[in-house]
Amino acid sequence: MRFLLFYEKAPGYAERQKTFAEQHRAYFEERARKGDMVLGGSLEDPLDGSALILFETDSAEVVEAFAKMDPYVRNGIIKKWWVRKWDVVVGSELSSS
Repeated sequence: MRFLLFYEKAPGYAERQKTFAEQHRAYFEERARKGDMVLGGSLEDPLDGSALILFETDSAEVVEAFAKMDPYVRNGIIKKWWVRKWDVVVGSELSSS
């Protein structure tokens, strides 16, 4: 199953996130090596403090647990986050089974 984790950064995040950027990136890189986090990054045009992370995992609880432990979430850089199941129906990444 695929899940999308949406992030909405808090006001003043640009200055505040610098303190936790290294921890945040290391956390994401570690999780990407485990294989259930597929892609992640900030949304642009407009650059408004939104971000999106794609997971392939068995449950939304895995994604929720990830978000709760993210240094940006734990330190108030992210003011709001939510998880949505993504029902992918077409694309080159779908398995042939």
